Amino acid sequence: MTYPPNGRAAPPGPPGPPGPAPGQPAPAMPAVPPQGPGTPPAGRQPPQQATTAPRRTAWAEGTDRLRAAATTEPGRLRIIGAVLALLVVAFGAVTTWQMTERSAAADDVLHRSQPLSADAAAIYRSLADANTAASSGFLAGGQEPAAVRDRYERDIERASQKLATAASNAGSDASSAAAVGKLNKLLPQYTGLIERARANNRQGLPLGGAYLRYANDKMQTQMLPAAEKLYKAENERLGSDYGKAKPYPWLAIALGVLALAALAWAQRRNYRRTNRVFNHGLLAATAATAVVLLWLVAGHTFARSGLNESYDHGVRSLNVLNDARLSSLKARGNENLTLVSRGAETTEVNGETEDKFDVSYRAQMKQLGDGDSGLLGKAVALADDLAGKRPVKQAVANVGVWKDRHKEARSSDDSGDYQGALDKVIGDKDDKNAEPTGECFDNVDAALDRALAHEQREFKQAARDGRGAMSGLPVGAAVLALVAAAGAVLGIGRRLSEYR
Repeated sequence: MTYPPNGRAAPPGPPGPPGPAPGQPAPAMPAVPPQGPGTPPAGRQPPQQATTAPRRTAWAEGTDRLRAAATTEPGRLRIIGAVLALLVVAFGAVTTWQMTERSAAADDVLHRSQPLSADAAAIYRSLADANTAASSGFLAGGQEPAAVRDRYERDIERASQKLATAASNAGSDASSAAAVGKLNKLLPQYTGLIERARANNRQGLPLGGAYLRYANDKMQTQMLPAAEKLYKAENERLGSDYGKAKPYPWLAIALGVLALAALAWAQRRNYRRTNRVFNHGLLAATAATAVVLLWLVAGHTFARSGLNESYDHGVRSLNVLNDARLSSLKARGNENLTLVSRGAETTEVNGETEDKFDVSYRAQMKQLGDGDSGLLGKAVALADDLAGKRPVKQAVANVGVWKDRHKEARSSDDSGDYQGALDKVIGDKDDKNAEPTGECFDNVDAALDRALAHEQREFKQAARDGRGAMSGLPVGAAVLALVAAAGAVLGIGRRLSEYR
């Protein structure tokens, strides 16, 4: 009987490689490289570290979303609606900004700069007229006529009041402030000299004539140049306001045309994609934008026309008439001082010695009415209606009479008849038929005053029309622009609702 060997047999397993043949040595094991610390066991790969992508900016993410949205029709509609609303709002904002500036400048022309220019001219005119009245009263003798004295005092009071107004409105204008300060300093000095001249004249002292000539010199060389400087500064301010009020608002007009073109394109696109003729929201936006654009162009065109008319037939005429009136005042003052000085002050003309004041008189009269090139000829040409031309033509006629009477007075004075010359200048109480040069001057001054009043009314009416053409435009443009933006958004929103 056969017994199995002791122990348990190895369990059957998969067949392995064949063992060595009998009598052959066993195969050697493959060498294993030395293992250092941290080296993974043989047959195992080192773990891979996780890598994180760099964080993208919000702008890049937003751009991607926008690009993705633009590939769909709802996304495109949202972009179109935002662009339309932005264009319309920008158009309304720029229109409001530009027209507010122009409206404010037109208001300054009407209520600030031109009245200040007129006040500066009134200061100049009042000072020159006061100087003329003072010399006229001096020629009348020790006891000057009450009417002449009252005229002088009214002129000084008016000049003082206008200077106070000019001082309060000079603001940051250094030129105007300097001129006003100088006049305020010189005016009391001038009136003091006139009072000394009167006091000496009442006593029959020749020193009165010297004081009067000194006062006239202060007026002619210091006060009137300062008043003229103030007048020019205010005219420059007036010109600056005109320059701000008249230019067309091209930026607003360009934005309005662009907004209308964008709205028209959006409606055409909508029609081609949906075959629907009208989109109520976009149609309302187009109508509101068109109204603002037409209002802007038409309103500013009418405003510009009114402002141009106020300048051409108002300001220019007023400037020429003011210059003419000042020339007549200076001429009258020099005529009086010719008799006051009695040749005490002379000047050389073409190698001959002549009376200084008579030379100045002739220069002013030449500037006043030397044909069409004179100030009165220019004033007639600038007057745009019969009511404006009539008083200027009356002034021209009286200037002719004045010149003739002055020649007669100079002839009498040159022949030694001082009293005869004086009667022809200030008038003879016993001869009511003879018209003195003083009466001719008064007629010229009154005619020019009527012409100035007429042109001032013409200016105000034209400037008021120009200012009125812009009334309500800034506010109206802002409101209609908001209506147009809302219409554009609602119109696009109506299309978007079809995709929900």
